[in-house]
Amino acid sequence: MSTLQTLDRGLRALDIISQSPTGITVAELASELGVHRAICYRIVATLEAHSLVARTDSGRLRLGVGAAVLLSRFEPQFLHGARPVLTELADRTHATAFVAAAEGSECVVLMVAEPSDAVFRVGYRVGSRHPLHRGASGIAILAMRPPDDRDPEPVRRARRDGYSITTGELERGAVGVSAGIPSHGGSLERSVGVVALEGLDTDKASGAVVDAAQRLARLVTT
Repeated sequence: MSTLQTLDRGLRALDIISQSPTGITVAELASELGVHRAICYRIVATLEAHSLVARTDSGRLRLGVGAAVLLSRFEPQFLHGARPVLTELADRTHATAFVAAAEGSECVVLMVAEPSDAVFRVGYRVGSRHPLHRGASGIAILAMRPPDDRDPEPVRRARRDGYSITTGELERGAVGVSAGIPSHGGSLERSVGVVALEGLDTDKASGAVVDAAQRLARLVTT
């Protein structure tokens, strides 16, 4: 597969800059790209012109507002593509299905789908929030992060199993099953899961949730 070298370098530069929380100098970026500093300056100037890169007061490079604008446009596209996956998951498990995301120390519900044969509905609505460390959705997100000696056992277990199962943590009698949605960039931390008040087959649900997470991950990587 042939690629445009200049475009490839620009995209690689964005990736490198995005992984530098305190910013990166042009010299450091040139070294990472393996190009002469003059070439790197031209790449940076082009990215700056499109507001994809900005400079701090000390001259270090960081992502610009243009990157945030692109991300804000990506989210609706992701959610649109996720809708049929979520609807199928709800019908497959006969439970409320949802996509949640990390926002600071909280987990926020972004999308919900009810099964077509729903009789009892769980009060899990778009915009609902709860601590990341409570509930299967937040634990599944924490399990995608690098291991830490301070990780509680539910997070360790979810990391081993590939999914999290919790009972009664957010609503009495409610059983939740969630899996993290892999994202190569690491900045978009999401999980997909199901929750039901009774009769949830957790073995079947865990398999369905992991499958949905893999399908949703392809919306991010393709």
